[in-house]
Amino acid sequence: MFKPRVLFLSTGNSCRSQMAEDWLRHLAGGRFAAFSAGTKPSGLNPLAVAVMKEVGIDISHHSSKHVSECFGQQFPYVITVCDAAAETCPVFPGASKKLHWNFLDPATSQGSEVERLAVFRKVRDEIGAQIRNFISAGKSRGFFA
Repeated sequence: MFKPRVLFLSTGNSCRSQMAEDWLRHLAGGRFAAFSAGTKPSGLNPLAVAVMKEVGIDISHHSSKHVSECFGQQFPYVITVCDAAAETCPVFPGASKKLHWNFLDPATSQGSEVERLAVFRKVRDEIGAQIRNFISAGKSRGFFA
């Protein structure tokens, strides 16, 4: 079965793109091959791991990857999840769709751990909703069953 390959790009590949990658895997039931990378990888954020675990998704095995690790691969969908990544996103030959979803960077949130977790949860839920819309739009256009 053909699985469209989707690359999620952010700056640090520590939160948003990591969450998007596994939201897609989780919600699409294996209909996509999901990947993530960053323009300046900074390591997986433990708060991202914690909030994803709250919704039953384990990203603890992930690691930050530089976008150059994806060069030479085909990605029909390239989705940037922050403005900085959109501005510096390299060209991926064969990408039929380049989408931009700008989410707040939860890694820059300030305050107590409780306050920071609230920001991570908000961004997690926004990304999940956007992934649901992406899947729904694909189904309605007949891209996959």
